[in-house]
Amino acid sequence: MEKAGPRVRPSEALPLHIHTSKVQPKRRWKLVSALISLAVLFYWRDCLSRCLLSFSKVSSRRRETHSYTRNKAYIIEATNGAVASENEICSNIGVGTLKGGGNAVDAVISTTLCIGVVNMFSSGIGGGGFMTVRIPPSSPNTSSEVFNIDFREVAPALANTTMYKNDPAASLFGGLAVGVPGELRGLEEAHRRWGTLPWKQLVQPSVELARGWTMQTELSRRIHEEFFASLMLGNPDWRAIFAPNGRLLQAGETIRRTNLSRTLAMIAEEGPGALYKGPIANSLVKKVHSTGGILSHQDLEHYRVKVMPALQGTYRGRTVYTTHAPTSGPVLLHMLNLMEHYDALIEEGRTLENMHRYIEAMKFGFAARTKVCDPTFANDSTSIEEIPTKAYSDLVFPNITDDRTHAPEYYHPIFDMVDDHGTSHSSVVDKNGMAVALTSTVNMVFGSQVMDPETGIILNDQMDDFSTPGKPNIFGLYPSPFNYPEPGKRPLSSTTPTIIEHEDGSFYLAIGGSGGSRIFPAVFQVILNMDWGMDASAAIEYGRIHDQLYPLMADVDSVYSDEIIAGLREKGHNVTVSDINRIASVVQVVSKKGDNIYAASDSRKNGVAAGY
Repeated sequence: MEKAGPRVRPSEALPLHIHTSKVQPKRRWKLVSALISLAVLFYWRDCLSRCLLSFSKVSSRRRETHSYTRNKAYIIEATNGAVASENEICSNIGVGTLKGGGNAVDAVISTTLCIGVVNMFSSGIGGGGFMTVRIPPSSPNTSSEVFNIDFREVAPALANTTMYKNDPAASLFGGLAVGVPGELRGLEEAHRRWGTLPWKQLVQPSVELARGWTMQTELSRRIHEEFFASLMLGNPDWRAIFAPNGRLLQAGETIRRTNLSRTLAMIAEEGPGALYKGPIANSLVKKVHSTGGILSHQDLEHYRVKVMPALQGTYRGRTVYTTHAPTSGPVLLHMLNLMEHYDALIEEGRTLENMHRYIEAMKFGFAARTKVCDPTFANDSTSIEEIPTKAYSDLVFPNITDDRTHAPEYYHPIFDMVDDHGTSHSSVVDKNGMAVALTSTVNMVFGSQVMDPETGIILNDQMDDFSTPGKPNIFGLYPSPFNYPEPGKRPLSSTTPTIIEHEDGSFYLAIGGSGGSRIFPAVFQVILNMDWGMDASAAIEYGRIHDQLYPLMADVDSVYSDEIIAGLREKGHNVTVSDINRIASVVQVVSKKGDNIYAASDSRKNGVAAGY
């Protein structure tokens, strides 16, 4: 037992500069009282600090969930707001914006700019996209307002319908593949209408990040793929960043995009217009021309976003807000409308019969998608406008047969489908119920593979989303005249940034994805999974099935049972089982249940959400 030390007299316990022998009793008690008050104050300050710390831990929990892939999966539970993006760094930057007083629009801007820095193979300021924004009700007696911002890339003024006829690969690689980028104009418009924090404050985290960060697994995996490794090592524009010492950087090493950081710093100071006119624009046009492209200063200066009320539908009592053509939003609504015909769908769950039914809905969805194009350039937009309607689904539904599937022509597709892979999606909700679903893309992975070394900007190859007259695609399908390139035209897109509200008008979820033509079928299946009782993470992580008519294949993730696979084959599906660890489609979700917010990012791309 430890021996007690000498007793300390009260006078010795006082600060040394106080000479207690000269302090009068009355003054002494005042002094003691003051010291007691001070001690109590420090005690409660410490308690408050510990309570706040405890609250912050309670208000946001990250829990590991079951993952079918080799990567870890998580679900975030929060009380104030959450961000689900494909990169943990960017999800945290978005939540930092929310904590700093920003709203969902502010958060999605800072998140999207971050993705363009660290996951540049998916998106960036050299690309474009779409967003759906929910403005919560201003009073109990009003309803929310939901808008689309279309910041899709457009064809340059010198584009024409036969520009790729003699060299189809030119729509994929090099300057001729580059469409007029729209991402910054889209973010600018959202900020002008609904943002609360200064623009510079939203850009600055990406300015600092681009100066140097630790390379993550997903980027390392991409640059080490054989096809891209040759680009990184063989092209000096790319080598300076990804192989500065003559070898490809590895996960865990520092990567720097110094010139992009300078570009972002200029955009932070001068605003998004700095990309469309001035030194940055001069550099981009020069690089595009030197690689065979036709982008002009006029194309950049004349670029405009489109803002409109979101495309609206319903599904099982909920209100669904998604994007208009040329996205696949109308097709998503059509597929949901078809599944709504099955009254017992939710109660029955994921039976073999219901899985067959949603494959059939998917196939009819892809057939409908062949009619979609930029409605501004459609001779008759009626065929596009009817796709998301209940009446159209009523006409199609009787053709779904429970006993078997059918050959592609049964579904009446008109022409071919395009594919886009280099895409990123983020979903955000804030404490007031403002929500944003934003999908941005550079089209294929690393876009056109044109990087401007002066600005550090990677340019899109969005022109490949147009069809080429007279040239069947790799599946032998002939091109669609609805989707030929024309000056100022927006190409067809698979994206579907979507927001859904409960029957009472309260926020339910923000959802979207990446993965080319697999985007809207993946979003469709995640929505069904959540109706079948799964939480956001489980709904995302579960295996998916994909059938887009051509090729003649139902691509089934490897987690499905032999019984299910055999049952689908008995119904005529040409099933091919694929490893779930491949990156086929990636979905991000933020949802709300009661007072709690749940966010999940797809482990297929190593995504991690964040909240507070």
